[in-house]
Amino acid sequence: MAVRLLLGLALLAAALVAPYFVYSVTLMVILSFVVFACSFNLLLGYTGLLCFGHAMFFGGAAYITGYMLKSMSMPLELALLGGTLSAALLGFFVGLVAVRKSGIQFAMITFAIAQFIYFILLQAPFTGGEDGMQSIPRPALLGFIDVSSSTTYYYVVLAITVAAVLAFYRIVHSPFGEILRAIRDNDARVESLGFKPERFKLLALTLSAGMAGLAGGMKATIFQFATLTDVSFPISSEVILMTLLGGLGTLAGPMVGAGFIIVLNEHLAQFGEWALIAQGAILLLVIMFLRRGIIGEINALIRNRRVKKADRG
Repeated sequence: MAVRLLLGLALLAAALVAPYFVYSVTLMVILSFVVFACSFNLLLGYTGLLCFGHAMFFGGAAYITGYMLKSMSMPLELALLGGTLSAALLGFFVGLVAVRKSGIQFAMITFAIAQFIYFILLQAPFTGGEDGMQSIPRPALLGFIDVSSSTTYYYVVLAITVAAVLAFYRIVHSPFGEILRAIRDNDARVESLGFKPERFKLLALTLSAGMAGLAGGMKATIFQFATLTDVSFPISSEVILMTLLGGLGTLAGPMVGAGFIIVLNEHLAQFGEWALIAQGAILLLVIMFLRRGIIGEINALIRNRRVKKADRG
């Protein structure tokens, strides 16, 4: 526990000085996708539900947050909260339709609903269609903290991300999180113990959607625009890759996966479609050689060494 605490403090210290060495916008994008990947990890890694349309929560909240800032002149904190709650509400309604199914059926239902949401946002007048929602303002936080500078706003995004990750940690290490893991492993047994798996799946999907919405709202305020790309399937597939690469069912896995993929995309952006080819190659290598993901394999190695030491002792 002490080692984890020291490691967490070291990472936080590094994050505080990072804008002096790395472009702050890139750092903020990584942080927003850390929250997005954590939200997906809650659903797949801890509940066993594969959502093929997770971008509908991410991109939908980006549009709602942008609309509240641009057309309603709402404060920044209320716009982010509105985007988060709208995504959670969408997740709740998606769950009412989908949580009675599992496996590929659940995945395809969420994919179909995501395509429907994409079409709605394409046709809606306030989104700007294929041009996207441009010139989203970034007003002062709490009415007096100027966040027009990317460096200043980075620390706001960092604080939100830390709070979201701590909330994620608290959820998965609570009795509720234990039930989610039990549902993932054997939902029939959970039902035999008197619990209703559908209710817990619905709550997990709602919480996951809300976290994804928070990530989407942050991304919209970072770049100050929202586009249909944020709602598209490639974003859903990207968050799947981030989570698998980092390690399903781990706290640090989504962070490592998100950072790796965002940095990779930054370096390969000039090569166009080669970025997608690189992502596909990485996914293939992960499936073949790192089935637990980077953090999962490291954790397994540490556990094996502890077992060997115990046997020797």
